[in-house]
Amino acid sequence: MPAERLHLVRHGEVFNPDHVLYGRLPDYHLSEAGRRMARAAADHVLSLGRPVTALRCSPLERTRESAEPFTAVFGDEPVLEPRIIEPWNVFEGTQMRRALRNPWNWRHLRRPSVPSWGEPYVSIAERMRAAMNDVWHTTDGGDAVLVSHQAPIWIAHLSVAGLRLRHDPRTRRCALSSVTSFERVGDVWREVAYAEPAAAGIDLGAV
Repeated sequence: MPAERLHLVRHGEVFNPDHVLYGRLPDYHLSEAGRRMARAAADHVLSLGRPVTALRCSPLERTRESAEPFTAVFGDEPVLEPRIIEPWNVFEGTQMRRALRNPWNWRHLRRPSVPSWGEPYVSIAERMRAAMNDVWHTTDGGDAVLVSHQAPIWIAHLSVAGLRLRHDPRTRRCALSSVTSFERVGDVWREVAYAEPAAAGIDLGAV
C-alpha cells in the first residue's frame, strides 16, 4: 500500500538576530520560539488522528530540529531528504536591504520568472515532486511528513495546482511551522488542507 496523505511542514522560527538571508548556510538553528512552533506543528498533525509512518526532512539544521517533535510524538526517526532542501540563491549570507542598495546586484533581478537570483522554479518543482512521489510509493500505509522550507513547499503547491511557478515571494501562503497536506489518486496530486497551528514568528531568512 502507498501512503494515505502527505504533509509538507515548514520549519519553525530561526535564531537570526543579524537578519541574514541564510539559505543553505550551516549553523542556523531554531530559536526557542521556533522550537515551540515546531512542537505545535507536530501536535496539529497528531490531532488529525492519522498514523504517521514516514518522516523525512531537509538536511539543514532548522528542518532537522523541526522534525524532532514529530519523532517525540510518533516515534519515527527522520530520514534526510536532500531534494526538499532550501533553494540556492546569490544573496545567501547577505542582508537583503543592503544587497539591493548595491547596483551591482540589480542584474540578479532582471528575470524574476526564472528567478534570475537563484535556483530555477522548474528545478525546485521537479525535485519536490520527485521526493513526494518516492515517499508516497515507499510508505506502507499511513501518512508521511516532509519537513522542508518556504519556497519548496510553495512551489510544490503551485505545481500541484497547475498554476504558473512565477510569483512574488512576498505573497507565499506558507507560514513558519505551517502544514500543507496532499493526497494522490493514481498519478494526480491534490492539495487537501492547509493549517497554521503555531503563533506567528519572525520570518527573516526566506528568498
